[in-house]
Amino acid sequence: MAVVIPTRPNRTEPLPLDEEYDRDRNKIERFFGRMKPYRRLATRYDKTVVSFLACWHIAAALDWLR
Repeated sequence: MAVVIPTRPNRTEPLPLDEEYDRDRNKIERFFGRMKPYRRLATRYDKTVVSFLACWHIAAALDWLR
């Protein structure tokens, strides 16, 4: 397991950080933050996995088009 979140600046011995992993983690966190307003995704109203995944695809496509 790799350290992905940067350590606090006041830490005496900072842990090594892979900045590429940190950038990828940040992109994923921002994506899920943008998906939060879609209540249907958060509450999972769909009955099947296929329709739930389709809603994620639609929401991601709408986000990408913005």
